[in-house]
Amino acid sequence: MKKNIGSVDKIIRILIAIIIAILFFTNVISGTLGIILLIFAGMFLITSLIGFCGLYTILGVSTCKIKTKEN
Repeated sequence: MKKNIGSVDKIIRILIAIIIAILFFTNVISGTLGIILLIFAGMFLITSLIGFCGLYTILGVSTCKIKTKEN
């Protein structure tokens, strides 16, 4: 898997996951919506830790900085 998530994207995903988890565990969001958002938060956290997003691959998006080799 080629990494396609940049550092700013990782930080944003982690912050969103933390906010959703806090809202869920303080019962601000609950029920089916809370569970669905908690699953998305988990996916955000996992993708930010491994640096790869499958949806980005399908859409042809990459937020990583492009490294170029100088000859």
